[in-house]
Amino acid sequence: MAAGDARFIVEAAYYEKLPNRKIKCVLCPRECVIDDRERGYCGVRENRGGVYYTLVHSRVCSVNADPIEKKPFFHFLPGAAAFSIATAGCNVNCKMCQNWEISQVRPEQAQSLYLPPAQVAAAARRNRCRAVAYTYSEPVVFYEYMLDAAKACRAAGLRNVVVTGGYIRQEPLRELCRHVDAIKVDLKAFSQKFYREVVGGELKPVLDALVTMRKLGMWSEIVYLVIPTLNDSDAEFRALAKWIRANLGGDAPLHFSRFHPEYLLKNLPPTPLATLERAKAAADAEGLHYVYLGNVPGHPGEKTYCPKCRRVLVDREGFLVKSVNIDKGLCRYCRQPIAGVWS
Repeated sequence: MAAGDARFIVEAAYYEKLPNRKIKCVLCPRECVIDDRERGYCGVRENRGGVYYTLVHSRVCSVNADPIEKKPFFHFLPGAAAFSIATAGCNVNCKMCQNWEISQVRPEQAQSLYLPPAQVAAAARRNRCRAVAYTYSEPVVFYEYMLDAAKACRAAGLRNVVVTGGYIRQEPLRELCRHVDAIKVDLKAFSQKFYREVVGGELKPVLDALVTMRKLGMWSEIVYLVIPTLNDSDAEFRALAKWIRANLGGDAPLHFSRFHPEYLLKNLPPTPLATLERAKAAADAEGLHYVYLGNVPGHPGEKTYCPKCRRVLVDREGFLVKSVNIDKGLCRYCRQPIAGVWS
């Protein structure tokens, strides 16, 4: 495949033209100012003569049919399959990235295939998927492709879900929310210090994005990867849970996920189970109704419980859904409303 294949090159949606053929990207909070023939931080957008282009439209480097629980979404179509796609690139550089082979490379360095939006929808249906997931790397950097694919998939009767770090400016976020059905945000920590030193980004724009999604009625879930010694204090767990309760409400699902040594953080051990259980206890105590533990298959913390009668509503083991006891958004046993998208 030619590195400069014109099929993948589309004018970017969010940028401003500056003097001397420079441009300013206004898609994410970095707001890169880019000279002619240079690329932004993400490595997948290039200034060509004062016009900004994405180089990854329809340029898919990873594609799979996954359980929706793998994203993870626990309150969105349990048991459904999600046709999952990604391009190269990311707008941060997390030291614990699990998909660094595609997120931290330029598009020319990743083996890719051409999968235009209409073909995404067709492939999802062929694979008996009810949703399409934009995931694995960072969908914000393939924004134009994601938006076009989401429109095509919605027209074909499919749902769209986004798995993101939430590092995006408000205007493109609001536009995206018009065309997708759920967004899972990886909230890396609840401290600016961690974002600066471990992520290479900022915390505030991610929190602002979560608040905007809530105001727009977007179904959202949060994953917090618990990393030993870096973001695993009781004070941080409590502060996070208090913020979620105050700004997103008690029904926002929060997943505390187990860390495994990856990429640039191979010096740290996997998260002890006791630490995850401590995190869950802190969030439960702050009044969050749906607090989960991730990457611990078989743990009771994977299941969804009714916040009123405490019966098991969604019985999970790993990515397998054994039973769903939710009827038209209500607990089958006590008729308590259960927040989520169930059908």
